[in-house]
This record gives sequence, C-alpha cells and structure tokens, in this order.
Amino acid sequence: MKVMVIVKASPGSEAGKMPTEALMTAMMNFNEELVKAGIMESGDGLKPSSQGLRVRFSGDKRVVTTGPFTETNELIAGYWIWNVKSMEEAVEWVKKCPNPMEEEESDIEIRTFYEIEDFAVADPDGVSREKDAALRQALAMQKVEVNNYLFFSGRCDEALAFYQQHLSADIKFLIRFNESPDAVPEGMLQDGFENKVMHAEFSLGNVRVMASDGCNDVEKFSGFRLALNVPDEDEARRIFSALASNGGKVDMPLMKTFWSPLYGQVTDQFGVGWMVMLPGEEPAQ
Repeated sequence: MKVMVIVKASPGSEAGKMPTEALMTAMMNFNEELVKAGIMESGDGLKPSSQGLRVRFSGDKRVVTTGPFTETNELIAGYWIWNVKSMEEAVEWVKKCPNPMEEEESDIEIRTFYEIEDFAVADPDGVSREKDAALRQALAMQKVEVNNYLFFSGRCDEALAFYQQHLSADIKFLIRFNESPDAVPEGMLQDGFENKVMHAEFSLGNVRVMASDGCNDVEKFSGFRLALNVPDEDEARRIFSALASNGGKVDMPLMKTFWSPLYGQVTDQFGVGWMVMLPGEEPAQ
C-alpha cells in the first residue's frame, strides 16, 4: 500500500529554522535505511508558509491568499511517499524517525492513498479508470532515458578512433569481452572476438551513444538498437512485453546481468531492435 507520511509544521519550522548538522545527518541516515528497505519513493522538506500561497475556490471564484498562514498545526513541513505492506509497518518506520523538530514537540501523520478502484461508483463505465492508466503510463515513460546503440561487427575500435579524430568523440567507458565479470556463454562469441569491444559509451556533442562489436563479423552494420533505461521494473516488463507482441521477437529474455538488475533485447514487429534495462551503477570513468 502507498502512504504519505506527513511531517506537521511547528513554530520553529514556520519561522524558517534550519536543522542542525546532527539532525541533518540523522535524517539522511534514516532516508538511507528507507531506500535500502525498498520503501521510500520520494520525500522533501517544504519551506515555511510565508513563502507559499493558497487558492480558495468558491463557485466560479478563485481567491489567492499570500502566506504566512496561522494554523501551524494544520500546516506541513515535509513529507515522504512510502510503499509499505501495512499501516502497522508504516508506524514502525515512523517510530524510528529522528524528531524532525529537535527540541520542539512534533507530529508525523500517516495517510493512505486512494486507488482508482476506490472510485468505481463514480466511474461506472470505467472511462476514468482507462484514462488514469494511460496517464500513469505517460508519466512513467517521461522518466525513461533513450540512447542509440550501434553494432560495428568487429570494427568498433576503428569506428571509435575515427569519431574521436573527426567528431571529437569523448570515450566515457569501454569494456572488452575478455574483461567481462561474467563469463560469455559458450558458443555466443565468434573465435577471435575475445578482445573485441563488448560495450562502450561515448559522447558526440550533447548526445550519449552506446556501441559494441557485437558477437561476430557476419552480420554487417545495417542499423542500430534503441536502449531504454527504465527506472521501474513493472514498467520495464510492460514495455518489453509490448515490444515483443504482435509478431515481435525476443532476442534475449529479461534477466539479471552484471551491468543491470534487469536487461533484455527484443525486435519489434517493425524490425526495430530494442534494449530494455533497469539502470545499474554508473560505470567508472
């Protein structure tokens, strides 16, 4: 279940009092625990209401009021978005939180999110549910990073040198098959390709390009793949399944690799090659 964990404001937070170094460190350590536990989606602190606005709705009228607002106990100083198994689990995590207001008394409120299914009575034909699903998909895709991935059939070193000389390409990362932390599956690599480029990343202007020699020199360069870095596993699986549907072809099923927690290759029904992956750690420079 998804919950919003709300840090209620205090006279100190409304006065713009900043946390001490000790509290800042304690909060960062707490956030790190939340991230490691896979619970935290996001979280932020909010500036005092003196720097905020309110818009009051009354029929067709919209009245804007400038802060500060006096009802301190009704104001918010910060929040987290957590995914937990139950309210009980959320409470246990909140109990571990450092006092966000230090010397002052403070309150943290936990509220559950509505799911679209909760509005079924107001959406009897399911139109809003379909629109909600489409909007969530659009939001998820806004976080996806797309990169060009080129395959040079054994000529990657030559190509990189050429692009460096003539296009001022900047090589950011390069690893060869014989440097791979994981053994290359038997029979996948053409004899003599052990020292070829398994994966490289370089920049041209403000664009990042990925490249490889591929596994042989039989398949001559005839195009490229588009690499999708998808931050959410469910969305990565949805995208991969969609690209493989209606005559698409799975070239490499989604699996864990040393460079990604989830990675796969697929060619869609139009012949476009794709790589779908969860982002891994940034390669060493």
